[in-house]
Order: sequence, then C-alpha cells, then structure tokens
Amino acid sequence: MARALVIGTVETKGAAIGALVHALELAGLSVKVLDISLKCAGNALSAEDKLARIEQRGAAAATEIAAQIDDFQIAIGIGGGTGGEIALGALKGLPASYPKMLITTMAFDPRAALADSSITLVPTLCDIEGINAMLAQVLANSAAMAAALVKAPKIMPSNRPAIAMTTLGATGAAGAQIAEALDARGFEATVFHANGFGGAALSQFIREGRAIGLIDLNVHELGRMRLAGAHAPMPGRFTSGADIPRVVLPGALNFLGLGSIDTINPAHLARPHYRHSGHFTHVKLTKSEMAEQSLALAAFLNTSRAPCRVLIPMGGFSNEDRPGGMIEDESLRQIAASTLEGAAESYTVTRLPHHINAPETALAAVDAMTETLDAGVHQDA
Repeated sequence: MARALVIGTVETKGAAIGALVHALELAGLSVKVLDISLKCAGNALSAEDKLARIEQRGAAAATEIAAQIDDFQIAIGIGGGTGGEIALGALKGLPASYPKMLITTMAFDPRAALADSSITLVPTLCDIEGINAMLAQVLANSAAMAAALVKAPKIMPSNRPAIAMTTLGATGAAGAQIAEALDARGFEATVFHANGFGGAALSQFIREGRAIGLIDLNVHELGRMRLAGAHAPMPGRFTSGADIPRVVLPGALNFLGLGSIDTINPAHLARPHYRHSGHFTHVKLTKSEMAEQSLALAAFLNTSRAPCRVLIPMGGFSNEDRPGGMIEDESLRQIAASTLEGAAESYTVTRLPHHINAPETALAAVDAMTETLDAGVHQDA
C-alpha cells in the first residue's frame, strides 16, 4: 500500500488534518502525520519568538522528512499562514521531481517558493478552521489527486546527456533551432523559460547534477531582478552553472521586461517599447543601463570554474532588435560587446555577425558547446 506523509499543525488544524487523513485512507493510502505545531499551548507569542519558532520547526521538519522520505510515496503539507509557511519550507527540501502537494489558504504569495520545487498547489478557498462542506470537498479532491500522483509512471532518466538551456519568446526561433540541433547530435535539450520562475528551476536542475552543460541563450531575468525589482529571488540564476561548461548569449539583454502597458510609468513609456503580450511590455534599455547590466553579467560569468564561452550576435539581441524593429539599437550591442570583452577573466568572447535568431547563431552555439565538451573529454583522457 502506498504511504503518504501529511505535514501540518495539529495544534491548530487538527480537524482538517483528521479529515484529510480519512480522505487519503479512503483513497487507498496509508498515512503518517508529522506535527509541525509551534507548541505554544494557546499562548500568544511575541513576533520575534514566533518567527524564531517558525524557523526552528521548519528546519526540524525538513530534517525529519529527509530522513524518512524513502518510506513514503508522496508528501502533503496543509496549513494557513504559519503552518503553510512551515510546511512549504519543509517540502522545498525534497527533490524537484518527488510528488508533493501543499493545501493552503493562500495567506501568502507562494509562487517564488514554488519556482524550483514542482509542488502541486491546492487552494482551500475557505479558511482552514474546523471542517465544513466546502473544505471537506477540497480535501477529498486533494486525496484523489494524491492517490493519482503516487500511481503516476516513473519516467526513467534518458540515456542521452542533458544540456540545459534558456529561451523566451524574444529568442524563440533560436531556442527551437538550438534544441533541434542538440537532439540531432545525441543530446537531450531541457529548456527553461527565462521569465517567471524558470531560472529558479534551472538552478535546481543543475544543482541536482542533471545537466552536463548549459546554453544560456536568454538572460532576461537579469533586468527583471536588477532594474525592475519584479522577479522572484533566484541568487543562483547566473552562478549555478559555474561548474559545468557554459555557452552564454546576451538574449534579451537589450530590454527591460515590465508588466501590462497600463502599469508602465511615463518615464519608461517615453522610451522605445512595444507590447509583447497583454501582460508584458518590453522597454529598451538606456546606454548606461546596458553598460551596467553587461558588467553585472560579466561578474557572474567570472565565477566560472568550468569553460565558459560568450557569443555575441551583433545583428541583434532579440526579435525586435533588428533593422526596422521596435527597439533596434546597434549602439547598445556595441556597448555590451565591449563591456563583456573588457571584463572577461573566466570566460572568452566571440562576436558573431548574425542576429540571435538566425540559424547561423544557433549552429555556432551548439558547435561551441560540443567543442567545449569534447575538449573536456580529451583533457580527462
């Protein structure tokens, strides 16, 4: 019989946890409950004491889960603000592909924490206070989902070595061409979206040792994190690949990805820009911003301990950075190229005459990756 580990604060959510356990058992799972209660016996805690206890309980739960997770086929957290936060922290320590769920009131924005964890999120709709028909149905639905998750076929790792890569709509043509070329050469391209939380998942993928190389085609998050302040924290985005061969291109370095057009401030709207979609507006960088961003990228790349090759497509960095494009600007490309060349310590720079979405650029990126990997094999031999 498949086993489920339920993680929650029995002290405050006992009725809901009991209902969830019952629903899981009806769905054919055996259940163990891990109590992550703060153990304050109903007494009010000061803000500092509460935060310290949340941290302690989260760390203890993560350690306990890691020690026994092989005994279970799925881990399920349940909680409101405090319990949900503790459970989420504990679940995040599990491997990305391990089945896990979080049933929560959505008392906090969980998206950043979910970015690299593949946790299935189930909003409870109503608060977790006692038990009622609405909550009971959500718990029953969650139990059915859990039972299906543990029956999901286990996909065996591919016998082809994986190359991680990044792309975005603005470099979509290049991304498709690179993935196809990698496949033709016997690699498995695992592609991550360079927006939202794809970069966090990329870092986790590399940390778990799943990639032998990285083609970082699109560095869009650099602007989102450093200039827009509108991105999830992902400190390892540009350094997690430091120990594997990297090929890096300045895809989307020329623009700042902002929100829907009606949320853009007048100063940004005064610059060349265009609507990428209803949710996103791309605004051209200034020359000073391009110099600053290029220096920041160089600093990350100089952490490389494995070969790192930077390819700069001087024909354009994104789909609208081209002759007649909405944000075309050759001077920004020159600034990026000169800055990256001048700051290079742990990487090499090659200028390409093509646009980033040209077939020649995709071929150059794949050639650079395979040459670097081949050189490493010969060196090891």
